[in-house]
Parts: sequence; structure tokens; C-alpha cells
Amino acid sequence: MATSSPWLTQAWQDWQARLQANTFSHATLVHSQQDLGIYSLAHWFGQALMCTTSQTEPCGFCHGCDLMRSGNHPDYHVVRPEKEGKSITVEQIRACNRWAQASSQMSGYRMIIIEPADAMNESAANALLKTLEEPSSHCVFVLLTQHMNHLLPTIISRCQVLSIATPSPQVITEWLKQQTQRDIPVYAAHLNGNSPIQTQSFIESKGIEEYANIEAAFLRAAADDITGVTECASLVASSPLVRLQWLWFLVSDAQKVHFGLTQPECVPGAKSLSQVLSYDQLYRCGQTIIKLIEQLREFTGLNSELLIMDWLMNINEDTCL
Repeated sequence: MATSSPWLTQAWQDWQARLQANTFSHATLVHSQQDLGIYSLAHWFGQALMCTTSQTEPCGFCHGCDLMRSGNHPDYHVVRPEKEGKSITVEQIRACNRWAQASSQMSGYRMIIIEPADAMNESAANALLKTLEEPSSHCVFVLLTQHMNHLLPTIISRCQVLSIATPSPQVITEWLKQQTQRDIPVYAAHLNGNSPIQTQSFIESKGIEEYANIEAAFLRAAADDITGVTECASLVASSPLVRLQWLWFLVSDAQKVHFGLTQPECVPGAKSLSQVLSYDQLYRCGQTIIKLIEQLREFTGLNSELLIMDWLMNINEDTCL
């Protein structure tokens, strides 16, 4: 249910008001900069739209709700890339266009969700544009994206844009406490870019313990402890793109400490690291982490552990870069 995610509540209430007034757009573009679970919002909206009893939320008992629950509603369609990392093809969008023009099989609305909308290739986007320019009666499109700048401006202009704000670390932490029934440190959301879904996965996969081990090893490495260097390199290399990002947050928070800008969501080792490395050293190390991430992302065959160890050996030198 969308309303179980507090960062989606306002958007859902706005949609409910539009359902009540019958003023929702034939095409809505839902945009968030993080993985905020916006599909759940679109799906809940679809359940309300397909319900034959209630106007603003699914009743859970009618034939339309039964079909939605079984995943077999003939007027509800979700279009995604056929394979992960691939494009949404023009053939898939042409099928959408046919659904949009056809009559409802349940004598109600048709709804088509495209996720992620930015996965449409150029031909697919142009094919969709023609349908959005001449909308069909009782057909609703919902486009979901985290990269609105990748969409054609002409598609954006034909949609009602709904932007979901990234929730604060405090909001995410309270939500996770309710979900897990355990205490969650605020820095967990901070480490995961304030993405609730990613933070939840981080908690469930014992990320807090893993981060604590990496932070402790990194602090020893920064103090010229060779065992800290080897341990930290080994731990980070097991998932370098993610764990180097964790170290970037640690270094960034330590820079803030130098300016007296400590915040509740700062990682626990930031103050200790600020006492070992100067602001200039921290700044240069942060830049090195970004370069390492880009290098490892581009050249997947590199020995990440050796690269990380070489960097750590020079972490407290003035020539960190």
C-alpha cells in the first residue's frame, strides 16, 4: 500500500482528490531521484482505478479488485524492458497504443504503467508521443522515472509531472524502525543516499556490521597501521563500488567536522578520522575515491584490491592523489 511509505502519502492523497473530482490527467509522469518505491504508488492508484465499487481506493472485494489481486486484470498493463538493462522497444509501445485505443474489457478505465520510462529507445518514445498527443477516452498512462532528463521534452510536456521528494534520514529511520521492530542508526540512511529501499536492504543484509568493520579498518589505515591497510582493502574489494561509496561518506563527514558541521546522520567514525587527517588530506582522499569508483566501473577487469591497497598505503600523504 502506498500509504505505508510516508514519503508517498502526500502524492497518494493528491491522487485520491483527483479521483474523487474526476480530474486526473490522461498521462502522469512520476519522478523521484532515488529508489523510493514509486511503482507501489502507481500500482495502488491502478487498484483504485480498477475497483468497481469505490471511487478513491480499492475496496478489496469486487471483481475488479479480485482480478488485480490475481494479477490478471485485462485493463491493467505494466510495460518494462524485456531484459534487465535493455531498452523498452517500439514494438512494446505499439502494443501500448493498441491497448489505449481498444475498449475496456471491464467497461471502465484502462491503465498502462511504463517503468522506467527513460528506458524507451528513441523509436519507442516517438511512438508513445503520438498517443499522448491524441489521448484515448478512459485510458490512463503513468510513466515512472528516476532520470527525467533522459526523456523527450515533448513527452514531459504532455504529462502531469509529479515529483516525489527524497525523505530525510530521520523519516527513513522511523519508517525502518516500524518495519523491523529494531533500533536503526540514522547514519544508515545517510550511507545509502537517503534511499528507503536501499537502506532497508542494507539493514537486512547486515550492512551496519559490515560498515563498522570497514570504518574501523580504515581508521587504522589512516593512522599508518599496515594491518588496517590490508584488512580494509580486502573488505572493500569484496564489493568495491558500494563500499568505496561508504568510505566517501566517511571522508566527507570528517571534512564537515573540521568546519564544526556535525549532523545527527554523520557516520560514527567521522570525528576520529578528522583528528587523524587534515581537511586538505580528506579533500584529496575524497577526490581519489571518486576516481577509483569511476575507474573500477569503467574497467571491470582491474584488480580492485591492489588498487585500493595502493591508495590506502598513501592515504595520509600530502600527495594522496
